[in-house]
Order: sequence, then C-alpha cells, then structure tokens
Amino acid sequence: MSPELYFALTLLVRMAVTAAFLIAATVTAERAGPLIGGLVATLPISAGPIYIFLAIDHGAHFVGQSALGSMVSNAFNIAFAVTYCLLAQKRSMVVALAGAFAVWALLSYSFNYVPLGVWGTIFINIVALAAGHALVSPLRHVQFPRMRTYWYDYVLRAALVALLLGIVVTLSYHIGPVASGNLAVFPIVLSSLVLVLHPRVGGPATAAVLSNAVIGLGGFGVAMLVLHLTADPLGSVLSLVLTLVVSVAFNLVTFVARRKGKLA
Repeated sequence: MSPELYFALTLLVRMAVTAAFLIAATVTAERAGPLIGGLVATLPISAGPIYIFLAIDHGAHFVGQSALGSMVSNAFNIAFAVTYCLLAQKRSMVVALAGAFAVWALLSYSFNYVPLGVWGTIFINIVALAAGHALVSPLRHVQFPRMRTYWYDYVLRAALVALLLGIVVTLSYHIGPVASGNLAVFPIVLSSLVLVLHPRVGGPATAAVLSNAVIGLGGFGVAMLVLHLTADPLGSVLSLVLTLVVSVAFNLVTFVARRKGKLA
C-alpha cells in the first residue's frame, strides 16, 4: 500500500470515529436542556479526537504547543458565543451567526501578530470569560421548548467536525503546532448547534444554550492550560486524560453550583 493511500484511509477512519463521538455527545446535550446542553457543547467533543490524532502523528511536545494556540482561540470562542447570544435576541440566524464569525475572525487576525505567551493567554481568557459571563447571564433563563431533531441534523454536525479534523490533521504537517491548535477549536460545534436549533426554537432559546456554554468555555480554557503544562513532563496519554478529567470536573462543578443557585 502506498504511503498516500495509507494516509487517506487512516484519515477517513479518524474522521468517522470523530463524527460518531460528536453524535453521541450532541444527542445527550439536546435532550437535557440548555444548561446541560451548553456545558456538554464545551467539552472536548471535536478538539479531543483532533488532539489524540495530533499526538499520534507528532508527539507530546507538539500537542503541548498546540494547546497554547487552542487556549488563545478559546477566548475568541467566548466572544463568538457572546456575540451570537446578543444578536440572536432580535436578529435572524444569518445575521447573528455572521456577526459572531466576523468577531471571531477579527480577533483571530488581530492577535495573530501579538506574542501573548502563557500569561498573556491566561489574561485574555480571564477578561473574555468575565465580560462574557456578565453580558449573557440574563439570557440563559429562557424556557427551552421541546423539539424534534432529525437524522440529517446529526449528519450535518458529524460531517462538519469530521471535515475540521481532516483539515487540521492534514495541515498540521505544514502550519506548525500553534496554528494547528488554533484550528482545532474552531467554533464548529457551537455554530452547528445554532444551525440546528435557531430555525426551530428561535434566537432567544438558542442563545440560552450558548450563554450556558460561556462559563463552560472557561473550563475548556483551563483544560487547555493543563494540557500545555503537562504534555512534555507526563507524555501525550496521561496529559490528554488529565485534560479530559479537568474539563469534565469543571463542568460538573458548574452544573451542581447552577442547580443549587450558587452561581449567578
């Protein structure tokens, strides 16, 4: 078997595995309401499989450096979610989603020329989380109606995430770890939720899901920081497991605190 054919076949298998993982996670999210749905959406649904394959292809050091790039983009994902939530109150899905992507792209382009380092990256995540939480907290209490999802909804999301994985894994050999990390957390899960939910339940109800996702993205940022700090000393396997544990634990604590009314 030629190296090119082997790469193509393994890439297709990786894309299929990632798509199956996404479908399982999003089914759970949509049947559990906006709080759990928003938190599940911020787990490493798409980034996790991407990082597993980056680790297989490039090793622990590459993964650690990629995690820092993902952490930078995570701050932009918070801005993406906040922008959509605010616009979706009165604007159409096209306008709200286009505005969110415009903000994401502008921030990505602007910070591409700024050497943030670890502390700078932590700072912009804290600022984004604090500002975002303050702006969207009043929007997360909208009643979420019961809705029916269709098989093609899952096919759409699975295809989008599988395509993202294929792009990141293929380009990772050429664009380096930081840019690979940036692409790994492109807001594909958040945007696919909007594409499915907004036409059926409306902007405010969809915004309730994404507003709950904002604080979950803070936890994802912490998980990426853990991955960046532990990849080299612990190796790929242990650092990725620890990253997943941190992400899940953060969202569980958030869920319990929200249910008990201890987190505004």
